[in-house]
Amino acid sequence: MSYSIAEAARRSGLSIDTLRYYERIHLLDPPERDAAGRRAYSEADLTWLQFLTKLRTTGMPIRRMREYASLRKRGVASAARRRTILIEQRGSVAERIAELQSCLDVLDYKITNYEQLEQGYSSAVREVTA
Repeated sequence: MSYSIAEAARRSGLSIDTLRYYERIHLLDPPERDAAGRRAYSEADLTWLQFLTKLRTTGMPIRRMREYASLRKRGVASAARRRTILIEQRGSVAERIAELQSCLDVLDYKITNYEQLEQGYSSAVREVTA
């Protein structure tokens, strides 16, 4: 099955401009063309786009994504380097998660503190008006 650029954009969650940009910077191989010369994205293209989106969501720089994409074209011979890139990125993600967890802990503490203040205020108001 093949998909037009609009359908590939919709299915991937990326814009048409982003698809063209990814093609231009060699993150995405140029897709096949249909009889009318329009891009025809394959299921494999969409799977690759989903993976690229995950990498981008992790905060991986485009430069590193391009390196990964280039290595991918070399096949199994580049597996060790690709694995290293993913391990490094996993470490960055773990650090971000820990930082966000610390932020969440602070927010939870503050929310609990305000809830306690509000409960204490409500109790004090009831005692004064009773």
